[in-house]
Formats: sequence, C-alpha cells, structure tokens
Amino acid sequence: MTIIVLTNCPVGLRGYLTRWLLEISAGVFIGNPSARIRDILWTEVQQYAGQGRALLAYTTTNEQGYAFRTHEHSWNPIDHEGLMLIHRPEAPQPVSAAPKAGWSRAAKRRRYGGG
Repeated sequence: MTIIVLTNCPVGLRGYLTRWLLEISAGVFIGNPSARIRDILWTEVQQYAGQGRALLAYTTTNEQGYAFRTHEHSWNPIDHEGLMLIHRPEAPQPVSAAPKAGWSRAAKRRRYGGG
C-alpha cells in the first residue's frame, strides 16, 4: 500500500500520479505499485512539486509496518533507535506585550455598578 499526499503542488503532477494511483480526495493518492514504481513516482514528485509539499507513506517489513518520506515539509522524519518518528520544530515563542496598568473595563463596570 502506498499513500502520497500533495499540498500546493501543480495540477500536472496530480494528473501524472493518477496513472498509477487513485486520487481519493484532493491531493491524496493511494495505490499498490511495486517498490520500483513507488521510488520512480517519488522522484517525480520531488522534481515537479515546485513550492508544494509532499508526503509518502508505504507499507514495509519493519517494526512499525510502514515507512514514510517527506519533501519540503517542516516536520522531518528522524530515526530513533530503529523507529521512524516525526520531529516537529518548536514554534517561536510570541513576544507578549506587558499587561496594561489599571483595571479592565469589565472590572470597572462590576466594581462601580456600571451597566
């Protein structure tokens, strides 16, 4: 089983993938090609994805039962003692402005009985 997910990729690439895989939703392709065809498809996806992102997941004979690859994705697969995991980079902490001094409008209304 092979699954390819495309995000923001050219329409021509989607048409190319429909030769071997079934598009079950916009940008989501599923099928059962041989390992050789799967590798050829992934090479084409990487070459023609442009500014888009792509994910490839497929069944294999390892501890997890599947493997995956990414292209131009901020989440990266890493090998951790034989298990493939996704590393999500930390989002930068937003710089928060200091709270304003004094009471909020709602607190003032409650305190002074304003409606």
